[in-house]
Amino acid sequence: MIVWLLFPNVTCMDTEITTPDTPTTGSTRWFNGCAIAVLVLAVLVVAGAWALAEFEKGLDGYGQLEQAGASGSVADPLGPGSTARYEDGLRVTVSPARREADGTYSLTVTYENDTDEEQHLGGESFEGSVSGIGSAPLVVRPGTSLDDYGTDYSLSWLNREKSAATLMPPLAEDDKRTVPVRIKPTRAGIPVTVEVDPPNAGYRETAYFQLKLS
Repeated sequence: MIVWLLFPNVTCMDTEITTPDTPTTGSTRWFNGCAIAVLVLAVLVVAGAWALAEFEKGLDGYGQLEQAGASGSVADPLGPGSTARYEDGLRVTVSPARREADGTYSLTVTYENDTDEEQHLGGESFEGSVSGIGSAPLVVRPGTSLDDYGTDYSLSWLNREKSAATLMPPLAEDDKRTVPVRIKPTRAGIPVTVEVDPPNAGYRETAYFQLKLS
């Protein structure tokens, strides 16, 4: 009435306020179905990526080194206290060398078996399990990793038989073993290389560690 009195020539029109349609039951079901489909697709993508990674590992027998930082190769050896990590779960740690009062040095090589089977760490005999000059499952030699066994200094492996005896027995799944090593160099300050090459039915990469007898 007030509007008509103020503006007699204006005709008032009824207006109707509309609200957006609320989702119907069918729309809700469609949305839920899409969400489930996206979730299933994401799970399949993740599972496929995992399966592909495992397949690639299986091609080389799970014996490759797999770690950040130094690779553990002959050209990029690990340092004292570092751990070589294999794809199958075997881990090997070489401690720093500790100087003893009599001028000898002690270090340890620790094996941790997180694989799903028993591991044979040594060779077929005590003599073939450890070496100071040639190829063996555990080698401790003078020089850097790139030196070809020919240096102007040397070292003696004082407890070689004990090291081999500790290394030889099979290492059970989820078990751990520490191999003691005691050496005597011709002089202090020389570099020493530890090579770890556990036997494997397929292929296992040799891990190199380089220490300094300070």
